[in-house]
Amino acid sequence: MAGRAIHSRLAREAGFSVTVIQARNHNRRTQAATDWPGAKLVTDVDELIALRDRFDLAVIASPTSAHAENAAALARAGIPFVLDKPIGVDAFEARAIIAEAAKTKTPFTVFQNRRWDSEQLKLIEAIQRGALGDVHTFERRWERWQPVKNKQWRDEDVVGGGLLLDLASHLVDSAIQLFGPVKRVSASIRHLATAADDDVMIVLEHGEGGGLAKSKYPVESRLFAGSLVAAPGPRTKALGDKGAYVVTGFERDYSAFEVRTAAKGAAANTGGASSIGATGNGASSSGMPDDEAAWIVRGDQAERIALGHSQHADFYRALPEWLAGEAPAPVDPKDALRTAVVLDAARAAAREGRTMSITLDGYK
Repeated sequence: MAGRAIHSRLAREAGFSVTVIQARNHNRRTQAATDWPGAKLVTDVDELIALRDRFDLAVIASPTSAHAENAAALARAGIPFVLDKPIGVDAFEARAIIAEAAKTKTPFTVFQNRRWDSEQLKLIEAIQRGALGDVHTFERRWERWQPVKNKQWRDEDVVGGGLLLDLASHLVDSAIQLFGPVKRVSASIRHLATAADDDVMIVLEHGEGGGLAKSKYPVESRLFAGSLVAAPGPRTKALGDKGAYVVTGFERDYSAFEVRTAAKGAAANTGGASSIGATGNGASSSGMPDDEAAWIVRGDQAERIALGHSQHADFYRALPEWLAGEAPAPVDPKDALRTAVVLDAARAAAREGRTMSITLDGYK
């Protein structure tokens, strides 16, 4: 699904052509033939490697449990590749992939596309222009109300699936990008409605002066991912000693605040009671806001910042210069290893019911 819904779309937007597609599922092969009529369809990685002269770069968008195997095969063949996040199921696999690529001098990068989210980019801008002062607390929630499950592999695979590896890999990467290496980790990881984990809370303590923020405080990041959350909380809060950055809803994942406000505004404009589906006062026909915004908040004062569109295709736009050796990788694989180390620590913290420490040597 990630290959077609995300990578294929972004590659096209960035001007790439897909020439070879590996897929076993009949329906996905049919979809691939429709999406890219000129592409050669193969059933396994060995067949793809045999067609090396047809492409410059391979993209691995397989289930996470197969990342290490597929990455090793491409690295041994010397084929540059993009590896969808997470880099592997744990830090052991992450280190093995990095070592195999280094041994064969095969360049690869990891698809942490959420670095190009508009909410993340606007937060970086706000921090760097001093609007928040020094940040001391960061919160991000990726919460959804999905009581009916579709039996996808991510819900059933207890090794490579679940929200810790899926959504929390983005959350942790974003926090490390902003505030630097993590020193301590505590966590709660549960599975409520699926075989794999579907309710995750991670608390990270960063060192002072780390990441893009370079805060004088040891920033605490509080990260949440859940799929059984009937009233999602505000998407992002970054609290500083001069102000706060707040995003209440992002990419149609809205908190209860937007739902109530949109319905109330529609009711006011129509002069009576309203359902969520009514339109009015900046709400779309779905009852949600027409545009999304961040806020710089200082007590009862708030400055609105339009978020605009995310720029995920910029990851793909950066690939040609990287492949030519003219620019660094869009995402350094060592960053993905740091995330894997933190996720491993979160597992241990949840299992043992205590805070886990990570030394700088632990990221190597």
